[in-house]
Amino acid sequence: MLFGRVKGNAICTIKYPNIEGVKLLVVQPLNKRLEPIGVLQVAADVVHAGVGDLCVMVRSREAALAMRDEKFVPIDLALIGIVDELEVKPDGEFEYALKAGQNRYT
Repeated sequence: MLFGRVKGNAICTIKYPNIEGVKLLVVQPLNKRLEPIGVLQVAADVVHAGVGDLCVMVRSREAALAMRDEKFVPIDLALIGIVDELEVKPDGEFEYALKAGQNRYT
């Protein structure tokens, strides 16, 4: 998975039949410091993201699996989450313990 920032919309008059109705967004891939890397790319949006949103993206087969109804579609990049809060700790410091109340199993 990787981060990306939504820069705009991609509008297509003709799409592959099984992705009709799927919103396509132009995203800028980001590194772990949230700095732009590479060129702008087009991603399928399954989480209703908007311009300026920081998103989590997946590539390759995982992107096609993110589609709700169709699993065999020519999608190489998909937005699968919108980041609401991001906590970055210093390199080498990880917290593996789950905090009480953060998931349904605690």
